[in-house]
Amino acid sequence: MAAKKSKSAGRKPAPEEFRSEALAQALEKQDMAAVALALRNGTTVVPLLRSGDRDNPLDGGEVWTYRDAATGDVALLLFSDAKNKPANLPPGVGIYSPQWLHGFLTTHSDTITTVFLDIAGPHPMQASPHELLAALDA
Repeated sequence: MAAKKSKSAGRKPAPEEFRSEALAQALEKQDMAAVALALRNGTTVVPLLRSGDRDNPLDGGEVWTYRDAATGDVALLLFSDAKNKPANLPPGVGIYSPQWLHGFLTTHSDTITTVFLDIAGPHPMQASPHELLAALDA
């Protein structure tokens, strides 16, 4: 007789798992110290160009960034909730840890010129990669 698969195996994350309540509240207050605390201690929703392979835990997908055609500036977009991601961005999202965000910003700090948090609202903020790295290191 074949073994039963566990219900959690292969399940899609629930919509509430693609949300950081602490980050949403910090953005609502427009409080950079609270944003830093939320980023240091919680997760962040990131748009993906390509989702990771479910069979490979080391494949986190390919993060989508925005490059301004006029200036060449590159922006990373982060969201407190997947619902806040504009529909014109790629449909995939990932939820990432503070360690991942620190590593990504460190690796790409020479390329990324700005980071937008909830760019389309309801409470957008903007910071440089260096400001966010300092917040994550605090």
